[in-house]
Amino acid sequence: MRLSHVVSALEELYPPSWAESWDAVGLVCGDPGQEVGRVLFAVDPVAAVIDEALQWNADLVVTHHPLLLRPVTSVAATTPKGRLVHRMIAGGVALYTAHTNADVADPGVSDALARAVGLTGDLRPLVPAADDPRRGLGRIGELDGPVTLREFTSRAAAGLPSTAWGVRAAGDPGRAVRTVAVCGGAGDSLLDTVRAAGADVYLTADLRHHPASEFAEHGGPALVDAAHWATEWPWLADAERRLAGVSPEAGKLETRVSALVTDAWRLHDEGAK
Repeated sequence: MRLSHVVSALEELYPPSWAESWDAVGLVCGDPGQEVGRVLFAVDPVAAVIDEALQWNADLVVTHHPLLLRPVTSVAATTPKGRLVHRMIAGGVALYTAHTNADVADPGVSDALARAVGLTGDLRPLVPAADDPRRGLGRIGELDGPVTLREFTSRAAAGLPSTAWGVRAAGDPGRAVRTVAVCGGAGDSLLDTVRAAGADVYLTADLRHHPASEFAEHGGPALVDAAHWATEWPWLADAERRLAGVSPEAGKLETRVSALVTDAWRLHDEGAK
């Protein structure tokens, strides 16, 4: 399958027009005319992922996070990102990014996160898109039945890939929760939206001390904070399945989801007991 056709399929699933204005999505490097047989899906375009792609003889890497989010004037091999670009070109590996356009897709990043932590019913966006209320940022839905915050936190930890960051919660451990809001990646901008939506608990990543503390003082939803990478990783398998279903030709691609933990945090020490 030509790279240009794979890109068209990905952009049918995750149109670049859905991305935020500051974002950088689409084809980063690669010849649109090259043939693609193997596709590796990963969250981060980092050296370890490119190592895996080269060792597996992948022709294309699809990542959630952009490699070049800010404008650059050089990709010389004197910087880590420049070296990655050179390694990919030399190895015949193309790179494609679906970032905020995948966040708001239906299904998208937050749908996969919601399913991973046990939401089985209908999901709706926390912030519906103006042109289509079925898609948008974040998701809210219901568990099969109420559980305690402690139990939900354990379910979230079991449903997400393990990281040094782990999964932590703010709120009464015995509190009953059933209505769950989620947002893959950094989601503290949606705290007020979650409160207004009537959720019992909000699962996201990168929650900062002061906003989380102030939010908890208002007696609103409980908070569950997981590693940024872990909350976005479940989307990879969903993107893999959706690409395979686009066409018979896409269904013949050999695909793989990277299991490498590329979260930035590698060590966790709870200190003295």
